[in-house]
Amino acid sequence: MLYYAIPFFVLLLAIEAWISAREHRDLYEKRDTWGSLGLGVGNVITGFFTKAIIYGLFLFLYQFRLFELTPTAWWFWVLLFFADDLSYYWFHRTAHNVNWFWASHVVHHSSQRYNLAAALRQTWTGNATGTFLFWAWMPLAGFHPVWILFMQQISLIYQFWIHTELVRRLPRPLEWVLNTPSHHRVHHGSDLKYLDKNHGGILIIWDRLFGTFQPEEERPTYGLTRNIESFNPVVLALRTWGELIGKVRRAPGFRNKIGYLFGPPGWSPDGNTLTVSELRRRAAIGRENAPCRSPANVNFP
Repeated sequence: MLYYAIPFFVLLLAIEAWISAREHRDLYEKRDTWGSLGLGVGNVITGFFTKAIIYGLFLFLYQFRLFELTPTAWWFWVLLFFADDLSYYWFHRTAHNVNWFWASHVVHHSSQRYNLAAALRQTWTGNATGTFLFWAWMPLAGFHPVWILFMQQISLIYQFWIHTELVRRLPRPLEWVLNTPSHHRVHHGSDLKYLDKNHGGILIIWDRLFGTFQPEEERPTYGLTRNIESFNPVVLALRTWGELIGKVRRAPGFRNKIGYLFGPPGWSPDGNTLTVSELRRRAAIGRENAPCRSPANVNFP
């Protein structure tokens, strides 16, 4: 389904770029856009192979399902929708709090511009490094893998349109329930109060429920706390993995190696770099000049 949506993505991207140029909004930069398109193409190519493997794994798990869920029942689609969206929330939240998953997800936050092209900045390594684990419970619960992958595509298509500054806010009831451009702009902000917020896919209710919601106040500063200074898709896709592997290799002792792999971005054994929670604690006690992380210390959005 996603492949059929690509022409519409490109059309909407072109319309947004035209509006930006007409209104002198400066939403697009040529090299940045080509970097986003390159990452999108790479994601499609890698996904063609990895999703086939994941489908096979989910079929294997489906043999051990606990329930028989049939798509002919109307409530099946309600359960499928909420199950997928909740799984996405916990994947997305984890991807911002565990270096192993962040090394893949960082790609999506690497643009300093917020536009529909940035939505195409998708990982090349996420499927191969375990993103699918957050959905692995669903075939065991009785959802057929076909419908799991189908709903993942629906979620991804929905999330394309929220990467825009042209839409300010939707009517309040929709803003309360749905993930909207306003909510997702916060998610892409590198400002301290915006970090680790608004992880929802289609719904924003999970963030409200689990304490990760942040409303949009001033315009976010997009990108990473210290950006990857490259427009090369290969560099954007793989640099953070290279840095993470290098840290693990140089780290003294097994505990420190595990800390770098599965600790939060910015974790260090000596406090040389700080996590988001550590930065917030310092800010709370008035230490405004706390050191920030750099790309060499694992980027964070």
